[in-house]
Amino acid sequence: MDAFLQGLAMVFNVQTMLVIVAASVFGLFVGAIPGLTATMAVALLVPITFYMDATPAIAAIVATSAMAIFAGDIPGTYLNIPGTPASAAYVGESYRLAQKGRARETLGTNLLCSVFGGLFGTLVLVFVSPSLAEMALNFSSFEYFWLALLGLSSSIFIAIGSRVKAFLSLTVGLLLSTVGLDMMSGAPRFTFGVPDLMAGVNFIPVMIGMFALNEIMMFYGSRAEARQVPIASTDSVFRKAPGHLKTYWRNMLRGSSLGTLIGALPGAGADIAAWIAYALGKSRSKEKEKYGTGHIEGIVDASSANNSGISGAWVPALVFGIPGDTITAIVIGVLYMKGMNPGPTIFMNGGGQVYALFTVFFVANLIMLPIGYLAIRASKVFILTPRKMLMPVILSFCIVGAFAINNSITDIWIMLVIGMVAFVLARNDFPMAPAILGLVLGSTLENSFMSSMLKSNGDLLAFFERPISAGLGALVILIWLLPSLIRLFRRRRSAPQPSHKPRSS
Repeated sequence: MDAFLQGLAMVFNVQTMLVIVAASVFGLFVGAIPGLTATMAVALLVPITFYMDATPAIAAIVATSAMAIFAGDIPGTYLNIPGTPASAAYVGESYRLAQKGRARETLGTNLLCSVFGGLFGTLVLVFVSPSLAEMALNFSSFEYFWLALLGLSSSIFIAIGSRVKAFLSLTVGLLLSTVGLDMMSGAPRFTFGVPDLMAGVNFIPVMIGMFALNEIMMFYGSRAEARQVPIASTDSVFRKAPGHLKTYWRNMLRGSSLGTLIGALPGAGADIAAWIAYALGKSRSKEKEKYGTGHIEGIVDASSANNSGISGAWVPALVFGIPGDTITAIVIGVLYMKGMNPGPTIFMNGGGQVYALFTVFFVANLIMLPIGYLAIRASKVFILTPRKMLMPVILSFCIVGAFAINNSITDIWIMLVIGMVAFVLARNDFPMAPAILGLVLGSTLENSFMSSMLKSNGDLLAFFERPISAGLGALVILIWLLPSLIRLFRRRRSAPQPSHKPRSS
């Protein structure tokens, strides 16, 4: 109890609370600008944390990342440009709802789901983090191979329109993931003599090109009036949100649980959690045909998952010192710098510092409600500002965002090339989501497969020898066969049954 009270005193003081509010506003600003990610926001905070105590420093990082993930929904709703990668899974749903005059309603639901997901993930972090971290460490290259295949398969099944086009879009992302040094031989692949491509194609410039730059070109290639989001005077932030949450409470709980589990897997992160939660929500929905047309159900699943994934990523980071995502990779360095060595001993020797860390998570997620509400009320700037003025500003931020990742002009060229390719694909109704997921999971798929082949001396049956790997493999194969099984079942059910006429005596 003394340690718990000591932790509360570390958080509920003027300095720490001001840091949380300031960091939330900073995260809101960064997340709402397309091209600037939550990881970039946290990275920019690290030099400032040198001059802070341990609790305010961690509080700043937690508040910034949580608010940046939500803020990415704002440009996605009004401009169809996700502010962060975690918002890309459901950006189509948000934008189509905004076109129907339901922008504030959508963002209000996003905000409540984000807060619930963050609090749910924090509860898991507090009570069952050792168990979840132990389960995540049981995942070897065999399990990661099936998990990557599950994500790639989901990207095809959740895509709107032709699945053939979705598969071709996926191959574009997989092709981009092969750029760089070969894992086995160390030979460069598809680098064309450019040294900056030796490390591969960075995800951020590709996302900026596919979503932001593509949207800018689509705007100038069509009539602005046709892409204008209407302003609805009756559109309230929270008036309809409780009703949505009451209807889809199972989706919110499922998305939060799934996000926490995926976030606890090292290297997964909030963006993958959002994609898989959206795919699972669609597969379990009774209104699958509404997905892609502006359906609030898809938003509830994914927006709950991405914020709970942030909290879940702290589980392996705190308990075993293994980063769950790029943000916690930065956090581990800050923890070492502040004398809080991550690992099992942090719970034994941390004293009030551990309780302060848990309290910071609760406060940072709860403070999202008032700050997020004010941001939604002020978000009319996206539709009141003339698009001809707004688009050049967004383009400049896109260029800065692409350059700032590695301070490389090559990333700007990647953004431009991918943007033009995405523009051509989008004009021919190719979905962008599979390409993005192919790039994210392509390297994981290849590295896991090659590592598994080395471990098993080329025996493919090794992928089914471990219980978890066999279960994931069976699930992936079932997903692949499910459409054929459904068609076969429907065909047999609709086939005319032979009539049996009674014999005449």
